[in-house]
Amino acid sequence: MTQTAPSIVHPVQHRYADPTTDVPAQWNSVLDVLHAHKSVRRYLPDPVSPETIQLLVSAAQSAATSSNLQAWSVVEVRDADRRARLAEVAGGQAHIEQAPVLLVWVADFARLRQLAHDHDAPLDGADYLETSFVGVIDAALAAQNAVLAAESLGLGTVYIGALRNDPERVAAELNLPAHVFPVFGLVVGHPDPTEGTRIKPRLPQAAVLHHETYDLSSQREPVAAYEHRIGEIYTDQGLPYSWTERVLARLASKEALYGRHRLRESLIALGFRLR
Repeated sequence: MTQTAPSIVHPVQHRYADPTTDVPAQWNSVLDVLHAHKSVRRYLPDPVSPETIQLLVSAAQSAATSSNLQAWSVVEVRDADRRARLAEVAGGQAHIEQAPVLLVWVADFARLRQLAHDHDAPLDGADYLETSFVGVIDAALAAQNAVLAAESLGLGTVYIGALRNDPERVAAELNLPAHVFPVFGLVVGHPDPTEGTRIKPRLPQAAVLHHETYDLSSQREPVAAYEHRIGEIYTDQGLPYSWTERVLARLASKEALYGRHRLRESLIALGFRLR
């Protein structure tokens, strides 16, 4: 008698594309939204209200921030021509023009430098690499809160790291002052239901969760299993590559970074000294 393969019935199993993943005993609606995340690259023309963007920013400001520095800001871009120019920086990603809003998240030390100037206070610590990291991390934490908020409202999102292809051009387009750096964009809009994007499985926890100390040697087997699982999804979507091929190609050369190999020079040009 042939046994029927177990079916995927829980969001955690969907996240790993693995019906053998244990179903957690604890669950709630927030976890539903988190595990349903997927990048959306096709949008309806329906508008996103200013009030909704304000709510997303409120959620973003509820994220953790190092020493309460709040060393980030976000620029809301609705103008179609400006979004088209930013899409060009990002390699022609059509969803930047298609969706009604692009949010550009920036590491922002201009505000703190202005505060120091107004109080005639030193700010030498802002020139170090550690402080630059704080701004980037703060922006990322804030943006991820905004993503969760947007998806809880039925909106779709996709990050645009390719704005770092030419940070100086982005800074000029957005009139960013010195000491402000565009970290990434975030498209926000109403998903086109015909897109049919599936939840993309992640690496098994055996590859990313370590206990007490890091163990590299044990990762080959779960990575191989992941290659098989995500390969089935790539095949279903007609994508002509494997996960391994894609990640190795992404890091194979400086040309594969599409200009982002200049990141240090761009940061320095925009006022980050990186001591």
